[in-house]
Amino acid sequence: MALKEKKRSIFTKIRNYFITGVVVLIPIGITIYLTILITSVSSKILPKEINPNHYLPYNIPGLEIIITLFLITFIGWLSLSFIGKRLLNLFNKVLKRIPILRTIYSAIVQMTETFTKTDNQKKNVVLVEYPRKGTWAVGFATKENSGEITDKLNRKLINVFVPTTPNPTSGFLLMFPKEEVVYLDLTFEEASKFIVSAGTSHPKS
Repeated sequence: MALKEKKRSIFTKIRNYFITGVVVLIPIGITIYLTILITSVSSKILPKEINPNHYLPYNIPGLEIIITLFLITFIGWLSLSFIGKRLLNLFNKVLKRIPILRTIYSAIVQMTETFTKTDNQKKNVVLVEYPRKGTWAVGFATKENSGEITDKLNRKLINVFVPTTPNPTSGFLLMFPKEEVVYLDLTFEEASKFIVSAGTSHPKS
């Protein structure tokens, strides 16, 4: 009897060690895999003409990412300068004259501005009952609905984007009555982390 319990105890320890190893290795393995994936994809970010690795005798992994981040930062700085603002306004005017592109561009600009406003970042994270009563989902209130939809229903509605987990770039556009939307004191980053982690990350209050 004692021998059986000893064998069972050894088996339990081995099983626990194995589970612990899996728990430790999964995030490490995923991190390494994503790093390799990003590094391999980064070579396609820049055209060959401006990619330094194309001219160097050997490739420097991740160099394209660094250059891309620098270019984005430089464009951001340039857009805030006098000349940059003039060029950006000219670019906006040109796009707004193209029928299909102006619709897509304007929608993307409005969505980006909604989620990047620092003075309002804690006012657009909401809690809504979805997909049924008693079941709650975290979403982002984009703006108060107006126009034909509001006029037809004769009530105030809030446009809410409810992202999917773990990929928050896809989701659903839903319209909720204003009184049914619960506003949370969370930042966009905290809510996004909560969604991507499938609820395992507890946002700070």
